[in-house]
Amino acid sequence: MTTALLLMDFQNGIAGRPGFEPVVDAADEALKAARAQGIPVIFVRVAFRPGYPEVPASNLAFSALAAGGNGMHHDQPPTQIIDRFGPRDDEHVVVKKRISAFAGSDLEMLLRGLGVDALVLGGLSTSGVVLSTVRQAADLDYRLTVLADACGDGDPEVHRVLTEKVFPRQAAVTTVADWAESLSSAE
Repeated sequence: MTTALLLMDFQNGIAGRPGFEPVVDAADEALKAARAQGIPVIFVRVAFRPGYPEVPASNLAFSALAAGGNGMHHDQPPTQIIDRFGPRDDEHVVVKKRISAFAGSDLEMLLRGLGVDALVLGGLSTSGVVLSTVRQAADLDYRLTVLADACGDGDPEVHRVLTEKVFPRQAAVTTVADWAESLSSAE
């Protein structure tokens, strides 16, 4: 089994929002653990072309963003992975166009090329990218682990329900500390 750590939407325009600091700290610990064990790390970010041609008016999630033109273009600071995570040359950054990490990206092709069949997920937000990616990855038959403390949501109750009641149907749900410990004990 080949596992990859997927850190999703830890980009300046999202991870910098107040209240997400503990989630970023936990995701940073997961990143350090993965790097120490040689586990492939893949960062996922959301970004669009200038003028947002990928976003039709019918898309409720992104049409307001496109109308506001708030700088979510490929090369603008809000779409870049936070400096703290500093993707290395051997770590991949995938650009998506929708909520799921798979939608509008080459993530599945990359995972297949790397021989990955198990994913460990962290992301912002739990009810957005994490939920959508868990659902799609489960349908694609990946083995899944969700790092509950490396996921965050603007609504703590939604986060709780997803991590305690919804995700366990398709994924192992654990903490970064427990996951990192399991890596150390597997050596």
